[in-house]
Amino acid sequence: MPSITLPPKENALFKRILRCYEHKQYRNGLKFCKQILSNPKFSEHGETLAMKGLTLNCLGRKEEAYDLVRRGLRNDLKSHVCWHVYGLLQRSDKKYDEAIKCYRNALKWDKDNLQILRDLSLLQIQMRDLEGYRETRYQLLQLRPAQRASWIGYAIAYHLLQDYEMAAKIVEEFRKTQQTSPDKVDYEYSELLLYQNQVLREAGLFKEALDHLTAYEKQICDKLAVEETKGELLLKLDRSDEATAVYRRLQERNPENWSYYQGLESALKPGSVEDRQRIYDDACKKFPKGLVPRRLPLNFLSGEKFRECLDRYLRMNFTKGCPPLFTTLKSLYTDKEKVSIIEELVVSYEESLRSCRMFNQNDDGKTEPPTTLLWVQYFLAQHFDYIGQQGTALEYINTAIESTPTLIELFLIKAKIYKHAGNIREAARWMDEAQALDTADRFINSKCAKYLLKAGLIKEAEEMCSKFTREGTSAVENLNEMQCMWFQTECALAYKSMNKYGEALKKCHEIERHFVEITDDQFDFHTYCMRKMTLRSYVSLLNLEDVLRMHPFYFKAARTAIQIYLNLYDNPLSDDSKESQADNTNLTDKELKKLRNKQRRAQKKAQLEEEKKNAEKEKQLKNQKKKKEEDDEEIGGPKEELIPDKLAKVENPLEEAVKFLTPLKSLVRNSIETHLLAFEIYLRKEKYLLMLQSVKRAYSMNPDHPWLHQCLIRFFKGVADNKGLPQAVQIVLKQEITRLFGESDPKTYNKNVLSKHASSIPHRLAAAKMMVYLDPTSESMAAELATSLDESLTGRTLQVCSEVFQALRDGSLGSEQQKVVESYRASCHGLYPYCLAFMPPGYQDNAAITTNGDLSSGDHEDMTNEM
Repeated sequence: MPSITLPPKENALFKRILRCYEHKQYRNGLKFCKQILSNPKFSEHGETLAMKGLTLNCLGRKEEAYDLVRRGLRNDLKSHVCWHVYGLLQRSDKKYDEAIKCYRNALKWDKDNLQILRDLSLLQIQMRDLEGYRETRYQLLQLRPAQRASWIGYAIAYHLLQDYEMAAKIVEEFRKTQQTSPDKVDYEYSELLLYQNQVLREAGLFKEALDHLTAYEKQICDKLAVEETKGELLLKLDRSDEATAVYRRLQERNPENWSYYQGLESALKPGSVEDRQRIYDDACKKFPKGLVPRRLPLNFLSGEKFRECLDRYLRMNFTKGCPPLFTTLKSLYTDKEKVSIIEELVVSYEESLRSCRMFNQNDDGKTEPPTTLLWVQYFLAQHFDYIGQQGTALEYINTAIESTPTLIELFLIKAKIYKHAGNIREAARWMDEAQALDTADRFINSKCAKYLLKAGLIKEAEEMCSKFTREGTSAVENLNEMQCMWFQTECALAYKSMNKYGEALKKCHEIERHFVEITDDQFDFHTYCMRKMTLRSYVSLLNLEDVLRMHPFYFKAARTAIQIYLNLYDNPLSDDSKESQADNTNLTDKELKKLRNKQRRAQKKAQLEEEKKNAEKEKQLKNQKKKKEEDDEEIGGPKEELIPDKLAKVENPLEEAVKFLTPLKSLVRNSIETHLLAFEIYLRKEKYLLMLQSVKRAYSMNPDHPWLHQCLIRFFKGVADNKGLPQAVQIVLKQEITRLFGESDPKTYNKNVLSKHASSIPHRLAAAKMMVYLDPTSESMAAELATSLDESLTGRTLQVCSEVFQALRDGSLGSEQQKVVESYRASCHGLYPYCLAFMPPGYQDNAAITTNGDLSSGDHEDMTNEM
């Protein structure tokens, strides 16, 4: 049907519809649509129907919107407006590929429409269609050569395509058109110059970049960036003397910046350790209060020189009272010799300060204030905790708390020691004590909430966070709205340990949605950054967004979700009522009565909570009603609600797991865990070539990883047992297994790995599990192998011992292991007396945290003992 031309009166109304849409006056826009469409001549006017649909979409009425826009498009297929509107509708639903097709159709009927070209370029950069983006920006440049954004957008297109020289030429051509006086300071022009310099550096044109920086130095506002860039360029051009002068100037500006000292070292090229130390000695004389020139030599000095330098550094910090001192020295703990020197020195300080209030009895100096001893004890507590001597660490921290019971940092460290010792309940209690000393401190509050979650006390953690969340909304909702991912990650892990898989998956999916939102938020910056000329930040934003899911928050959420989906595949959830009936048949009358009373109490508690929640919701609805009316304009309807039960009873858990795995395979491919998780999924899907790909990638990273060993044994056995594989697949698998591992017999391979790593507990555990997997009759030998705690064995840590204990309990090392479990628990309790998992059977920790440092008796049966 051809386009209908509206008469002047209706045309004026149509223009008003467009204005109302631009100004977000959607209800007024609908009135004008009605006026046009109520005229029988124009009741099927395509463009008006399309605009009505777009307006309704903004009010959340998605289905009506799609019907109207499609109807409008059918009535006027040659209208660029209809195609453009359909593209906007698809874009609001995040169907970017479909939206691009619509914009291209719109351009067929109006190829020089600026708005459509701009919208198309936004989608192309969002989808990283860089070739298409370059073409669209070129069209915009031809149509609007006087506009700044046209030039900049075209230059950025070449920059992202890594054609740096062309990008630099375009920016230079545009810069020539900018008439600015050399003495006038213009921030936007300054940013343009810095962006141009960045492009030259990325092109490898270091000399040209340096000349450019020198020529326009006066017109650049960010003087620090100029100096730092100059230093880097001079080093690359091997102009050491000039680089030395630049880094000395930078040091005077900020003597606490590590990179300036490293730059100065690179410029001076010291030939020996003595020359290197001389650089820092000069800096210490120049900056007598500087900490960095005293700290950095500790990285490369050793022996007596290290001791002297460390002694000066420690004394200065202890006298000052610097809480983060241990954190600054933590990187030295990879060197055993340096650790023993640190321990020896600080222990001697503590003894001397207690006896004569001096660091050393032979010192001829003034006595130290009492706080110095406090900070020494604080340091020693952290030191012994870090090297795994939690008992000694607790002695030091308790002494410090007795002397100063009001210092929050001491309670913080005490909680950390208990956490590392395996008693997360006690850790949460002490963290709550710390929080009670300063309830206005958000950091301590967050730490306390995190510890409560680790202890499985989710309700208490929510209450703790509610002190800093918005009033009128529940803490959990507000934290989700604020994208507080550390809370959601810990929540997911807490629910997972309590076997509440639906709730845990809900948190994982919420985190996934945050990452989708962060990706979509780029849209706001594509036009803003070009308008404001923040081009360096814009390019770094685009680079960040490309690798966004490398972030540890996403990795943790994805790993948790994958593990849960694997568990749900192995043990699908059955009907709750059937489960409870089956459990009840095994109970005595007395136990049944007790259980029913407990269920009644739980039901009553749940009812009260529901009433409280409903009251809260009513209050929220009242508060949000007015806001909702204003926010109705927001594009797109509400998101699909995440229902825990629905998530836990998903039809195909493995497909859901693959969705989380896919970003990890491309972005976190340097982590062995990614490939081992991939193997676990493909094993269950029986995808043998993908399993081979996963173990090959993992093997290239760490061929001796215990988890990889378990994967390989199951892989070999799976290949040997599965006779129905296609001939071509069998040949490939056989060739690759022989080439990589030589041995494909699972039992022989298991024995070989065990003999190679006979002194490593993690490897012994992995080999023992595989012994039982291959031959269930070997469980007594497997248990003996895994439960050995001889001092000569390596890898004897709390975490590894907990894994062995868990394997004994869950049947991975055989089903008949009750006696072994108890003897192993007793042995581990002797090694780790504070660990909850190894407490005697009669032990019960009834003290519960009610927040704000109050300890009360309570029943938290969901709390797990797993670390």
